[in-house]
Amino acid sequence: MASKEIKDVALAACGSYDDAEVEAALREAVEAAGGLFFVEPGMRVAIKVNLVTALKPETAATVHPSVVCALVRMLKERGADVVIGDGPGGVYNSGYLKVVYDVCGMDRAEKYGAELNDDFSVTEVQYPEAAHAKSFPYTAYLAKADAIIDLCKLKTHGMMGMTCAVKNFFGSIPGSIKGEFHYRFPQAMDFAGMLVDLYEYSAPKLCICDAVIGMEGNGPTMGSPRKIGCIIASQNGHKLDAVAAGLIGLTPDDVPTLKAAQSRGLLPEDISEITVSGDPVRFTVPDFRTVPAQTDVFFHFFGKGAIGKAADAVAKRVMTPFPKLDPSECVGCGKCAGVCPAKAITMKDGKPDIDRKKCIHCFCCQEFCPRGAMKVGKPWIRRILGRRIKVD
Repeated sequence: MASKEIKDVALAACGSYDDAEVEAALREAVEAAGGLFFVEPGMRVAIKVNLVTALKPETAATVHPSVVCALVRMLKERGADVVIGDGPGGVYNSGYLKVVYDVCGMDRAEKYGAELNDDFSVTEVQYPEAAHAKSFPYTAYLAKADAIIDLCKLKTHGMMGMTCAVKNFFGSIPGSIKGEFHYRFPQAMDFAGMLVDLYEYSAPKLCICDAVIGMEGNGPTMGSPRKIGCIIASQNGHKLDAVAAGLIGLTPDDVPTLKAAQSRGLLPEDISEITVSGDPVRFTVPDFRTVPAQTDVFFHFFGKGAIGKAADAVAKRVMTPFPKLDPSECVGCGKCAGVCPAKAITMKDGKPDIDRKKCIHCFCCQEFCPRGAMKVGKPWIRRILGRRIKVD
């Protein structure tokens, strides 16, 4: 009997978070993407989940515990020791992570034999092969694992347009240290290149995306849940991201991490070269509400002379998406000012005031606003001209 052909990316239908339906879909997707061939008895497998902050599963901001539990059961069947973890924004310690684990429902996985990471040590990494992040602090529980599985969520993202498999590894940088990386890499393509470095260094053996219910609109934390209806698996996070982006109407030109991967030969220029198990059309959401990433405004449109560079600088300023406050939704908590790595936000009369000259467009304020009062603003001239601008 001929062996089953392994596809680059596998899509399996999953209409709900019912445990039995999730497990059946996960097994189908993982098997079509090559299976858990790398797992051996006694191996320590770290599941890097997306737990961006302490939000309940029904908000669609984090990986649903039903998917985590199904994966744990599959790994335990093969005799693995399993640890689940993340380094969400905030302090990286047991007190904060316990709250995140509890609110996100990760405690459910413990009854199937998984550990919730309680090793909050950090190791310093030297990565000379990197394009941008040649050294960085790294969560030690990942460094100590024999294998890593990337378990992400499909969501919109204020800075990167989309967060999925590759962006998930920003969580390998401990908690509040993330702000330093936003400040070190304020340009969208440099930041994306850094994320690709983190992904490539981590080298997950398998990537899985919870796209049963994704997040559209004001993602990655305060958007709206939107049914996509599938679980995605791949041995290659770049290819998974490219297929996932297509489901929500995005191309590599819309997603800086995909563009960065292509520039380094990690992803085909022609996305149609990616082989797929399952029908992407079935899961495509044509009216998915996305947000504009920054990649398509960093271009050389007016030429490379002095005048052209000056014109490009003006164009960049007036075309770049920016954080925008909806005062009617703001409660004056000051969270945005606290998380801003550029210290561009101060509180005035109980409301945040953004210094546009200091703002580096990292959208940390938008990501961590507990009420969703910070939005991704689109400049009026960009709305007139349309969102598709070719990148040089």
